[in-house]
Amino acid sequence: MFTGLVEECGRIKKITATARSVRLTVEAKKILDDVKIGDSIAVNGACLTVVDQGDSFFVADVMPETVKQTGLKELQTGAAVNLERTLRIGDRLGGHIVSGHVDGIGKITGISKDDIAVLLTIESTPDVMKYIVRKGSIAIDGISLTVVSCTEKAFCVSLIPHTYAVTALAEKKRGSFVNLETDILGRYIEKLLHCSANQEGQPVSPSGISAGFLGEHGFL
Repeated sequence: MFTGLVEECGRIKKITATARSVRLTVEAKKILDDVKIGDSIAVNGACLTVVDQGDSFFVADVMPETVKQTGLKELQTGAAVNLERTLRIGDRLGGHIVSGHVDGIGKITGISKDDIAVLLTIESTPDVMKYIVRKGSIAIDGISLTVVSCTEKAFCVSLIPHTYAVTALAEKKRGSFVNLETDILGRYIEKLLHCSANQEGQPVSPSGISAGFLGEHGFL
């Protein structure tokens, strides 16, 4: 598990591609202090396993499913990537619970300023957008951010200057792709509400909780 607080901005040193998989060699400094082979590191929000390492780099294999479902396939040598080690028991949860399992890819369609803030507008597919809500949490390339606004096709986030400057988002442009992981709580709630339906056709969980019940008691 991760928190979405980027520890370091690394660089892609080497990319070795096979038919459907990729091996990434990533330059890093800070996160290598206590990393060993077999550990997990979030690379742009995707949880990867360290298979080799040196004094200033680590190597991770990207399996076909991860290549297919994430923006890691768009990386080129020299590209900046967000890096985060796994959460340790007792650490502060400064962001939100991030699993490192990317739900889909988003496309940056707008970059603008609002006083000191940098606003990013990102489009994604319906299967991802349905879990994104205003004021909710979203991990973008592994960065825990809050949704400012959203429509059926796109959403907007606001970044403070520090976050924008020290992460790989600073090198993104309009048209760039990013990895998205939605708040896992939304997916569990959806499953509970769609276990069955009542006589009116409303989804009802085994406990009897329905969308109507939640609305009646002020949860929706």
